Amino acid sequence: MSTATRQMHLAAHFPGVNSTTVWADPRSKSQIDFSSFEHLARTAERGRFDFFFLAEGLRLREHNGRIHDLDVVGRPESLTVLAALAAVTDRLGLAATVNATFNEPYELARRLATLDHLSEGRAAWNVVTSFDAFTGENFRRGGYLDRADRYTRAAEFVATARELWDSWTPDGTPRPFTHRGQHFAIEGEFTVPRPPQGHPVVIQAGDSPDGREFAASTADIVFTRHGTLESGREFYADVKARLAKYGREPDELKIMPGVTFVLGDSDAEAQERAAEIRLQQVSPQNALLALEQIWGRDLSAYDPDGPLPDIDPDPGSSLVQGRVRPGDVLAVAARWRALSKEKGLSIRQTVIETTGRQSFIGSPRTVAEQLTEFVAADAADGFILVPHLTPGGLDDFVDRVVPLLQERGVFRSEYTGPTLRSHLGLAEPVWKG
Repeated sequence: MSTATRQMHLAAHFPGVNSTTVWADPRSKSQIDFSSFEHLARTAERGRFDFFFLAEGLRLREHNGRIHDLDVVGRPESLTVLAALAAVTDRLGLAATVNATFNEPYELARRLATLDHLSEGRAAWNVVTSFDAFTGENFRRGGYLDRADRYTRAAEFVATARELWDSWTPDGTPRPFTHRGQHFAIEGEFTVPRPPQGHPVVIQAGDSPDGREFAASTADIVFTRHGTLESGREFYADVKARLAKYGREPDELKIMPGVTFVLGDSDAEAQERAAEIRLQQVSPQNALLALEQIWGRDLSAYDPDGPLPDIDPDPGSSLVQGRVRPGDVLAVAARWRALSKEKGLSIRQTVIETTGRQSFIGSPRTVAEQLTEFVAADAADGFILVPHLTPGGLDDFVDRVVPLLQERGVFRSEYTGPTLRSHLGLAEPVWKG
């Protein structure tokens, strides 16, 4: 399909408890005040974005027995925030991350159906899973769920939710439901009529082979971290190729990597700004925290502007809780040491070089060209933009890049339908009552 006709999808991720958010910038505002959520959502809708996306954490993360600095601010419950945003937006999709390990299908299906009714068809659910006992300690089941079971439970969870949504006929008649499966055995009557979209849109965020298969079988959107052209094309081809076995067409699943951006009046200015932002994101303290996440050891005695430790990581460490460590920390440490030696990098410089570099940097025209190239090259169907500032980090993109995308004919100038499914070009699911 030509660049001129291939349509791009865009979404806005509310920046939060991660290493890309810049907290020290005077323009950085509250993570809790409703005004912050409203500002970013209204900006995304002004830019005709497909949806607004909230992450969620079920426990404050810990580092060396203390609350991790980036989690101190906390975060309100996602679906509650989106219900409030439904009242101040008209067309923007509203997506919440909700864990399929520590929730139950009946209760969550009811909340999602309610949001879809309140928003007149704009709800979406980002399905995530968890297997760690640390998170599980906040719930009665604890950390019992084996790693191998997390996607089987998630798949049955989504299928059960869809059964519940389909237990009402499209004309508004409730029918009893019965589900008997490996993880859930429930029956009764669902209290909420079938959602306006039929089913809220399902998003999946996982890159393992099991995660890719789950996405191909179940999801409407994949939220991926593959933000480079080469890795994006590999991921895109792999996941799209899995769809046929489930009787699905390539356009029935949208692949949208999470990406960051830095704009400037020129490409050179944007590069300078990007370097300044990386220094803010990776402070000396954050550099040591990032290193400790790999090494699994207390490295507070090391100088962030000095060389990497000569001791090896501890693969079995529990120093970091609630944050995902790489599978082979010894291999990661070896790569970091090789890079540090080759380029003469300090700890802080190595962390800056190896983590979280901005995806798209340049003038508005350059960034518009880069985004268009990704979609035209089958590296993505669109992008979930993660600004580094709350809540105004999306303003420049909407004001300066979106008009260029619209001029190119690759992004809508107006919404053409009322629901999130209509924005994404997804058909309403066939009723299976």
